Amino acid sequence: MEFFVYHRDRPGSLPLREQLAEAHWSYMDGFAADLIARGPTFHADGETPSGSVHILDLPSPAAARAFALDEPNYRAGVYAADVLVRRWRNTLGRTMWEFTGDRTEGTHYLVLGHGQGAAADLQPADQDRLIAYGPLLAYDGTTWLGTAALLQAADPEQARAVLTADRYSDIEVHSWTFGGRR
Repeated sequence: MEFFVYHRDRPGSLPLREQLAEAHWSYMDGFAADLIARGPTFHADGETPSGSVHILDLPSPAAARAFALDEPNYRAGVYAADVLVRRWRNTLGRTMWEFTGDRTEGTHYLVLGHGQGAAADLQPADQDRLIAYGPLLAYDGTTWLGTAALLQAADPEQARAVLTADRYSDIEVHSWTFGGRR
């Protein structure tokens, strides 16, 4: 089962995040075979982390919740208490490491569309700039709750345009970068 996990940073937690970098990476090393995509999101300044995305294949919703809550940054208070954990479907069928685009060209974004009712944007257009893409689902694996995309775009407006605006109650756009050990 594939899961999308998004931890949001608590305000003022950057020093603690920096202190725990090795513990975070070591924890992620234990899930290396399960990861589809990962990486930090950033505030508007493009420098200060605002959260952390992890998309991975785990055996159950309980395993996904355990992954999210046992993460060292979460346990130490870097992340806010509310963690977004959703079933996810890997529409592109690949990992971020298989993205064939230029990782140094343009800017990369996380786009989260929150919705309910009839599913939207299940077949993405312009797949060349998509790094990861898929529906956000309830734990039952069928109830559509939105869409998550990691993509390359010229600006936040172009990134937002990957989703059909009137089909979502809210669309978030965050600067994002490929994660992993530096």
